[in-house]
Amino acid sequence: MKKKLKIGILASPSLSGGNNVIFEHISHIHKRGELEVILIFDNPVKDEELFWFKGIQEVPRITLQQAEHIHFDVLIATFWRTCYGLASLNADSYLYFNQSVESKFYPDSDFNNQNAAEAAYFLELNIITEASWIQKYVKENYNTDSELVLNGIRKENYSPTGEAYAQRENGKLRVLIEGNINSSFKNVAKTIEICKKSKADEIWLLTNSPIQNYEGVDRVFSNIPTHETQKIFRSCDVLVKLSTVEGMFGPPLEMFHCGGTAITYNVTGHEEYMKHEFNSLIADMNDDTKILEYINLLKDHPQKLETLKKNALQTAGQWYNWEDASLAFEKAILKSIEKEQPTKQVIHKKIQVLNRWFTKTNELTEEVKQTDRKLGLKIHKKLASILKKFKI
Repeated sequence: MKKKLKIGILASPSLSGGNNVIFEHISHIHKRGELEVILIFDNPVKDEELFWFKGIQEVPRITLQQAEHIHFDVLIATFWRTCYGLASLNADSYLYFNQSVESKFYPDSDFNNQNAAEAAYFLELNIITEASWIQKYVKENYNTDSELVLNGIRKENYSPTGEAYAQRENGKLRVLIEGNINSSFKNVAKTIEICKKSKADEIWLLTNSPIQNYEGVDRVFSNIPTHETQKIFRSCDVLVKLSTVEGMFGPPLEMFHCGGTAITYNVTGHEEYMKHEFNSLIADMNDDTKILEYINLLKDHPQKLETLKKNALQTAGQWYNWEDASLAFEKAILKSIEKEQPTKQVIHKKIQVLNRWFTKTNELTEEVKQTDRKLGLKIHKKLASILKKFKI
């Protein structure tokens, strides 16, 4: 009997879109049983902490410390910080499941995290990504070829018919906003303010932030398990999501499957399935006047809303499910490990050097800023310009 490949996946147990994608792939691969998959978390994780993703509790999980005593055929990092966590782990092959250009998650003032995230590409790990724009980015900037696997969707959950928290009403416009309220690039607070100024009849918020209410929002849904969110999508007419960076975001596609439409910026990743004036309305980045205009347009012209919804369902019907997506992901893993990459020793050494560099840089800038704020900020900016010049 052929020995199964042992695959370790460095991940986080917290509820997020990125973690949902990871768990979807891994849970389906685990069910098929062709590969042995093991989740690796920083610390012990109880079943109840994984409440939000049904079935992931069945996948074996260990801590990072426990993983240090195991030899894996493949180790997969899933966020730039987990790339650096590979330093103490042993495998024949190392992969990076790259769901966004993660340096874009940080403001320019946080240059240390920006550059630490960007430097993960210097490790020369083989890459699997979820969006065409990311694949293009790593090729153009680092001459790295990556495997592309678009995200799937749970067709059994997301559909236009089924349970809902409230029925849609003709002539009324119910808007849904989704995202963490404290994430700067999710733009939730600003989105709420725009919707409050619009002609929308109701504003709903779906968030993983631990809140019960929010000023100006009619209903708040916090930390809802992923297998129950479809009831929220089915209740609303349009998702207004104004992220400034995304990999290949799922909520608009989930809304399409549930019979709604979406309004977004022309954010990275939208081009994978969103088409302006066909299944959704797309404004230029930060054109909030246009966003407000689009919301009011759907309120004032119900037929326009219905046309977008109809076309969104057509788009949804052509999309593939998570079983097919995870099969593609499994094939991408097997294809990636056949590619050449630096030896384990070289990868570990690179991680150690970069870890020391960024740790020391952070300590120095923080120390100087505390003793002399003006001098600290000056050095901070100078270091940023040097690092960016050399793309470090």
